[in-house]
Amino acid sequence: MPKKGGKHAEMGKAMQAQCKRAKVEAACSLSVMSFESPDSLFGSLISPIKQEMFFREYWEQKPLLIQRNDPLLAAYYQSLFQLSDLKELCSQGLYYGRDINICRCVNGKKKVLNKEGKVNYMQLKKDFDQKKATIQFHQPQRFKEELWKIQEKLECYFGSLVGSNVYITPQGSQGLPPHYDDVEVFILQLEGEKHWRLYKPTVHLAREYNVESEDRIGNPTHEFILKPGDLLYFPRGTIHQADTPPGISYSTHVTISTYQNNSWGDFLLDAIPGLVFDTAKEDVVLRASIPRQLLMQVDIADSTKKLSSLLRKLADRLENTRELRSSDMKKDFIMNRLPPCLGCDSAPLTPGGKLPKIDSKIRLQFRDHAIITVEPDQENSVSITKPPLVCLGWERGVCELRETHMMGTEDDTTSEDGTSQQTHGLRFPLSYLDALKQIWSSSTVYVKELNLIADEEKENLALSLWTECLIEVI
Repeated sequence: MPKKGGKHAEMGKAMQAQCKRAKVEAACSLSVMSFESPDSLFGSLISPIKQEMFFREYWEQKPLLIQRNDPLLAAYYQSLFQLSDLKELCSQGLYYGRDINICRCVNGKKKVLNKEGKVNYMQLKKDFDQKKATIQFHQPQRFKEELWKIQEKLECYFGSLVGSNVYITPQGSQGLPPHYDDVEVFILQLEGEKHWRLYKPTVHLAREYNVESEDRIGNPTHEFILKPGDLLYFPRGTIHQADTPPGISYSTHVTISTYQNNSWGDFLLDAIPGLVFDTAKEDVVLRASIPRQLLMQVDIADSTKKLSSLLRKLADRLENTRELRSSDMKKDFIMNRLPPCLGCDSAPLTPGGKLPKIDSKIRLQFRDHAIITVEPDQENSVSITKPPLVCLGWERGVCELRETHMMGTEDDTTSEDGTSQQTHGLRFPLSYLDALKQIWSSSTVYVKELNLIADEEKENLALSLWTECLIEVI
């Protein structure tokens, strides 16, 4: 195990002082998570720190430690995942590599101790007890409903995919060497205690995972112990390592991560092709040929001025653009996010209540999952996506998507029975865009007030959305 840094009392002074107020307020006001809305969920997750303060002072800037002396919250955290959950889950069929890794940090390097094939709980527990191996459980939201609820709300809050891993480490052991990640990280301590050391980033807001050597990272900037109910946040690129102290039988924590490949750079790479496509349809300069043999030249200095002027044209168009064409980033999020957490025991959703008429007042359902998209490959059309509550049936549409969430499976466009696996939605003429936005942005709206010319169009739009359970009549 890597050599530890300085004394806890010295290295943790700044962060401990920073969290003193949080501790006091937490003891008075903190309870369990609030699932009323994505906003309330995130607010309760980082409570007592206010969201405005979090994004102003911590997000992408520096770590935040919230230490809570709250038995109620500690008990709730333990319900998210425990070591005892593994025995039952192993009986359901877990596999090394896909579902579970077992590893240990030896001389500053990660040593993987996986077996082949299906996980046997007795063998897993033997490696845990005798080899002091850390158990890394991939994407536990596939099996634990409370984590599904949390991560589904966080995906709505951030507009980005949210994954998780559970780490269970025996006493006096460390699973991973010092490293940094390409995601924003929230650590929730579930069982036992974990000793953490954080270091100054060598790459700020890193775009990839990387292991760092002890002689390169220097002394910790923060050092502390996480206990059940505590939360730790740190930005991507923050170098970190953690171990279970001697005398603590084991530690369990869940790492919730988001914002992978979700930077302005990623968005530019994604949005510019559609912008070029649209601009070229209207500007002949972009349709003019490139110079002869340009693709074969090593030095293209003579063409850079032309490229610069074309980029300025694109920038001018962008400033006057109301809608960016649908991007791959948006499609990836829509197709791979968690469905609404209504429980796999719920009945399939079907249209119910009154049919929408011209005088009806309607309200959008599942606003956080309904996304309006102007498609680049469908001329003069707009679509609104819907959660997979009806299109694939409840069992396949919700539970199957939950089971494959963040597992990196290949995208299949068609299942064995011929059912499309693409995210389902409704497509309308582009002239319906303002009416769809009106429904999306209003708490309630009368059908007759929709921004469409003919009453027939208004009723048809409302009926189409009602049929797919996207609206209800008030």
